[in-house]
Amino acid sequence: MRLVQIEQIFPSLTWRIRHEVMYPDLPLDSVKLADDFEGIHFGLYLEHKLTGVVSLFHTGDVYQFRKLAIADQVQKSGLGSMLMEYLLDYCKIQKASKLWCNARVNAKEFYYKFGFQETEKTFFKDGFDFVVMELIITNEEPTAHENA
Repeated sequence: MRLVQIEQIFPSLTWRIRHEVMYPDLPLDSVKLADDFEGIHFGLYLEHKLTGVVSLFHTGDVYQFRKLAIADQVQKSGLGSMLMEYLLDYCKIQKASKLWCNARVNAKEFYYKFGFQETEKTFFKDGFDFVVMELIITNEEPTAHENA
């Protein structure tokens, strides 16, 4: 059994993994976001080593996550799904109404698993095709008969 922990981290801790996984051929500064210090950042630690990151920003009750990255050597092992589930739980606790992202087109299947839908908005940036994907979050309280 692998030891996995997810916790809130300081923005600058996200930069190395963002750089290594997403844009290794660009300068490190290219992965720093202008509003990084206004966001909430989560790190996934595998056996006490920072292995995955994601950054979350919001305007009112609409949340956007950015720069979800899992270290190359452990991709496709379920860690990205763990981080995504954590993010969804966090957004529900915060009473978010919607969570959205700019998804790389080649990764959109991953987001479908969590209920995200494609929008009509697409764009090309830094050599990648993107599509805006969103998830409407329902924060209904269970009714009395569901608790019985």
